[in-house]
Amino acid sequence: MQENKIAKLQYIRSTLRNFPDFPSKGIQFWDVCPILKDPKALGYTIDLFEEHLKEKFSKIDHIVGLDARGFLFGPLLSQRLGIGFILVRKKGKLPGPTVSCSYALEYGTAEVEMQADAVEPGQKVVIIDDLIATGGTLNAACRLLRQQNAEVLECTVVLELKELNGSENMKPVPVHSLISLN
Repeated sequence: MQENKIAKLQYIRSTLRNFPDFPSKGIQFWDVCPILKDPKALGYTIDLFEEHLKEKFSKIDHIVGLDARGFLFGPLLSQRLGIGFILVRKKGKLPGPTVSCSYALEYGTAEVEMQADAVEPGQKVVIIDDLIATGGTLNAACRLLRQQNAEVLECTVVLELKELNGSENMKPVPVHSLISLN
């Protein structure tokens, strides 16, 4: 079992691409798009998320995906687990009554929002995204869900950029990453 997991992780890692100086000088951009065009890599990614969550949690009510790449992995995982999927989007993108939470960016602020009736008080959720860098967006999503009295069990990502300390910034919410880079 462990050998199979290691082989899957190695395969997923082999598909990732790095683009230096994108979108600006000094940024190392890690591209997960090749996972999406490779059915084997995508299947392995969802397999590993599913195995982890089934081992760790006896009950999850919803997977919550972050705009935009969390929308790519989240619905597949939700379908596998037989649970609902909730969107957390950039402000102004969802119809109907919404709730929002602002967070700091390097130069300014941004807001994330979800539909006001997306989650019920006490429901257990796992947040998914493609990667964690500093943890700003994931942290805002956690705050937003807690405002709605949901229980955030964990944040799960494909890739973690360890040197940016995103997992540390998320405490006490645990972060599970398939792949960690220094």
